[in-house]
Amino acid sequence: MRRRAVVPLACGLACACACASGRYSVILRHGTVYDGGGGAPIVADVALAGDRIAAVGDLSAARADVDIDAAGMAVAPGFIDMLSHSEETLLVDGAAEGAIRQGVTLEVFGEGSMGPWNERMRREAVAQQSNLRYAVTWKTLGEYLAVLERRGIAPNVATLVGAGTVREHVLGRDNRAPSPAELDEMRRLVAQAIDEGALGLTTALIYPPDTYARTDELIALAREAAARGGIFTAHIRNEGNHIDRAVDELITIAREARIPVEMYHFKLAGRSNWGKLDAVVAQIEAARAAGLRVTADMYTYTAGATGLDAAMPPWAQEGGYAAWAQRLRDPAQRARVAAEMRDPDPGWDNLYALAGADGVRFIGFKNPALRRYLGKSLAEVAAERRTTPEDAAMDLVVEDGTRVEAVYFLMSEDNVRREIALPWMSFGCDAGAMTPRPPFTDNAVHPRAYGNFARLLGKYVRDEKVIPLAAAIARLTSLPAANLGLTDRGRLAPGAFADVVVFDPARIADAATYERPHQLSVGVAYVFVNGTAVLRAGEMTGATPGRIIRRRRP
Repeated sequence: MRRRAVVPLACGLACACACASGRYSVILRHGTVYDGGGGAPIVADVALAGDRIAAVGDLSAARADVDIDAAGMAVAPGFIDMLSHSEETLLVDGAAEGAIRQGVTLEVFGEGSMGPWNERMRREAVAQQSNLRYAVTWKTLGEYLAVLERRGIAPNVATLVGAGTVREHVLGRDNRAPSPAELDEMRRLVAQAIDEGALGLTTALIYPPDTYARTDELIALAREAAARGGIFTAHIRNEGNHIDRAVDELITIAREARIPVEMYHFKLAGRSNWGKLDAVVAQIEAARAAGLRVTADMYTYTAGATGLDAAMPPWAQEGGYAAWAQRLRDPAQRARVAAEMRDPDPGWDNLYALAGADGVRFIGFKNPALRRYLGKSLAEVAAERRTTPEDAAMDLVVEDGTRVEAVYFLMSEDNVRREIALPWMSFGCDAGAMTPRPPFTDNAVHPRAYGNFARLLGKYVRDEKVIPLAAAIARLTSLPAANLGLTDRGRLAPGAFADVVVFDPARIADAATYERPHQLSVGVAYVFVNGTAVLRAGEMTGATPGRIIRRRRP
């Protein structure tokens, strides 16, 4: 690897600061630089001036306020988490240590959103809080972002506005189509949220009330996002028995709304569906060849995590948690729910049937009396309670007052490797950024919260050589940045924002397991967010330079 000549900073404030003083704020010297484009790395220096990257090349004659020897280390753009659920965790602790220690500098919230909320939604949000407690002082998505910004956060944050959120705002949790006037109001709320900074529209089509939306409703809302340069992202309607139909719906939305689309946490769920990977990839690549912008992201594990709502039929959940719990107390309706849970193809994405009672493991309860079941499978809990797995699941939802959080073992390790190799695949942890201390440790979590990105770079890149390191870094940086329409992040280039990670490719690894999930990843030495160190020599600095990344109108 060779060093290259210095590339000067693009004109701007950072250039003026560096040139006027004759010094940069930081120089990372002698590192192996991966610029995010996917090409071969070079040994070079990287200079930061204020919040921007100032120069990349041979800076041996230059001086900086802070000099860091990065010899033997990889220097890369900060990683982008395409599906983060740190909406609540960052309100409790803005440090996001579990994410920062993996090199994540931008967390993108999706599937739903923290606004727009009406008064009923605000009350329910407070009522559903478990070990993470926070005040709800906002109604609009823009107001939530302002709260987060004032709180102080280490990583950057971006969000999309939830199609299900605006549906619930207008229709409640009713299973019906909106009237023309109601759809107009939903469209207005989408436009307002994007004007407040959302990067586009998002949905999670296996969960009520999102699942009640028909394709034409989603297209109408997606057109509002498209008109403002946004993206459409989706937990598709089915990831198992009918994944072909669900992918076709996503492609239809891309075509009819003329909008880029991203499929969340790409997977083939359930052993009987593992062999469908080639056909699904062919579906997506045919759409891409036809000119549609269809991409996906994934997490690097064979288990997902969600609630027991994904184990029960959507009709039972209409009207919200209180109505759901009431149905589960009714013997006739319980019998109907149990029968559908046992049905391997009930017409909805039945994760219980796909994983089996042995493949559902509990990680979160609100009720302290139920936390003795953390780490146990549904089959084990049912045996302990001397009841059926279906009855145990229904009883736990009623007793906990929530949907109950669980891990579902659904995927094939071979498929995970093949999916990582897809050139249009980026990565998202589908979890909140955690810190290994209370209140986060009051419950278990999926290990992806602490290890998704380190696992990619350690297990799959270094150890198993599924893809080269340069390609993996591009999928963590420039690819998601391009998908989101961000032109000044995701690359190590002069003038770009100085989101930078320095890590040891020989050492980076995940440590979190299903049995011991609250374990920090290792191997990342430095992380800069907007030019400020949030991780220095392997230690958190306490700095909170994170910003809200907002949509710019085209």
